[in-house]
Amino acid sequence: MVAMADHLLEHVRPYLHRDQQERIAYIRAPRWIGHHVAQDSHRRLAELLERPPSLRTQGLMLVGPYANGKTMIAERFAVEHLKTSPEQQKVWMVQTREGAGLGHFYASILQALRAPGGDIWDLRRKAEQLDHLLSILKPRVLIFDEFHNALRGRACDVEAVFAFLRRIGRQYDISPVLIGEVAVCDFINATSEMASRFDLVAVPRWQYGETYLMLLDSLEGALPLAKSSDLSNEALARRIFDLSEGLIGEVVTIVTKAAIATIRSGTERISKASIDELRHVPLSQRRSSALRESLL
Repeated sequence: MVAMADHLLEHVRPYLHRDQQERIAYIRAPRWIGHHVAQDSHRRLAELLERPPSLRTQGLMLVGPYANGKTMIAERFAVEHLKTSPEQQKVWMVQTREGAGLGHFYASILQALRAPGGDIWDLRRKAEQLDHLLSILKPRVLIFDEFHNALRGRACDVEAVFAFLRRIGRQYDISPVLIGEVAVCDFINATSEMASRFDLVAVPRWQYGETYLMLLDSLEGALPLAKSSDLSNEALARRIFDLSEGLIGEVVTIVTKAAIATIRSGTERISKASIDELRHVPLSQRRSSALRESLL
């Protein structure tokens, strides 16, 4: 078995000797892929922590399509920071709630700060509660995941959210990080006032090329299959790329499902045929009328 494991990373090889369920559990576990965009994003986030105090803090936008790894980039950064500074948490992740207005936005932050939410319509009380918590906890970076959820209300609601982001920079020296779809970039850049406060870190779809092939090689090395699959082979790499539509989340999902299927079948290697057997439907086609009709 060891002789057949040269394609695997050293720390992955011992899993070949585990039972089937343990190997599958390992394959299913979330894994960090330190590609160039992720590494650049972490560098930019680290700069927000290291900056000098400011009354007009600079923020970041991590913008890109759904299922392209934006949340994992931010969560990884937050966890790494907490490991290095457990005594003083400076980075907090906020899951932006669905719903327009400051009530929902305040509730999102209070939940992230582990505070009771209460009545979302009592804005004055929520603002006082938030001010109290921010003055005590002294966060340096607030990361708002799925920030596009806060942009679906009336213009006055959106402006109130933006006013809050400006205020926490001025009053509490907090840098906001906004994660979401392209609508985030559109709204921020609609006015010079907000555009000047946020730098853009794009997390675009992958293009077919050497970097993408390297991604497949790194994935193959992390999956405990006894035989080499040669995922970066032209035919196989193209098939995975077409099905994933260049979204890293979809690439990982496809390869993970195929790896599990090959363990269960005993073939121990991913092939174009095993990818096809998944019957994976690309994200853009999941709302198609043909697919819907097939369900009736």
